[in-house]
Amino acid sequence: MRYGSICSGIEAATVAWHPLGWKPAWFSEIASFPSALLNHYYPTVPNLGDMAKLTGMIERREIEAPDIICGGTPCQAFSISGNRQSLGDDRGNLSLVFCEVCNAVDDVRHDRGEHPAIILWENVPGVLSTHDNAFGCFLAGLAGESEPVNAPNGQWPTAGIIVGTRRSVAWRVLDAQYFGLAQRRKRVFVVSSARTDIDIGQVLFEFDGVQRTTKPRRETGQSDTRATAVGVDADSGIPTLARELSHTLKTTTNEAVFVGTEDVAPTLRANAKQSLMSGSGDINSPLAISIQGNIIDRNHGGVQGAGISTEDISYTLTTADRHAVAFRSPVVIRRLTPRECERLQGFPDDYTLIPYKGKDASDAVRYHALGNSWAVSVVRWIGRRIVNITK
Repeated sequence: MRYGSICSGIEAATVAWHPLGWKPAWFSEIASFPSALLNHYYPTVPNLGDMAKLTGMIERREIEAPDIICGGTPCQAFSISGNRQSLGDDRGNLSLVFCEVCNAVDDVRHDRGEHPAIILWENVPGVLSTHDNAFGCFLAGLAGESEPVNAPNGQWPTAGIIVGTRRSVAWRVLDAQYFGLAQRRKRVFVVSSARTDIDIGQVLFEFDGVQRTTKPRRETGQSDTRATAVGVDADSGIPTLARELSHTLKTTTNEAVFVGTEDVAPTLRANAKQSLMSGSGDINSPLAISIQGNIIDRNHGGVQGAGISTEDISYTLTTADRHAVAFRSPVVIRRLTPRECERLQGFPDDYTLIPYKGKDASDAVRYHALGNSWAVSVVRWIGRRIVNITK
């Protein structure tokens, strides 16, 4: 298999598919640091830049029309952080440009008597619930329909399949925690093709008797922080120092705290509620508990009636910093290192530590690139499923 990668980023697809023997025909990336990384690791593979130019280049036979087209067009238009402007955002419209590229590839392959391409697209789950039915527009673009596809009951489900006049299209929300990675990361994956000799539903859907039994990288009741905070052992995949963590709370109030005491005082216990993520029904548990605001007395240095000073309290973290964790003793808050983030995404250690602008790449650009990338093990699983149906 040869593939073209659109919005390539740091090429999770190539890291995932190299063990399968697949080869990249070309990349399409405009961001500075990812482009430098592509040139560093894959200097013989052309980076064609702006994806808006690809359709014309394919139609003019200037570039290869490969067996697979993959890409994760910008998610910001469909996410809360990007204000969810959807197709009203130029970045959101790139999902429709992606469809045009796929159509051009299939037209060229048809003229050459080759199988239609297999298409893989990824985005955030927010694309399923936009005000303008962006996902229905995208499905229509791939399926070959002239009008947007409407969601059943007005709400797109997390998995489904449609058969259009041009292609069949299947989608499913997959979570990285079920693919051997120590993070919860849900993304919508779409697989589509006009091939009539394969069933694309078999790529994303697992039927009775053949479902995966891979467990998430945490036990029931443990929080995201526990699974990702300190680092992952390279051999076992198990986070290190997990017993030292004080887990932050899921709460709608700013008053939640962690109290580092084995025996919670009776007064405190009477005015406390168990952490949502604790997993233990025992209020005496040293795990985190959520304290009702009326017993927290910041002016007098602690928790009323509990004999606990402010020095014993670790306040929960804001959602703005998803890298920080709190340790019981001593209380320490730190960010995940870029290497830990690489492991969480399934990349080799120091994959993003490359020369950039005359020095080693900064942590900031590495964090950003990793956050925008795919979870490697999820994409590898999809690749293996494609191998199985195309043998």
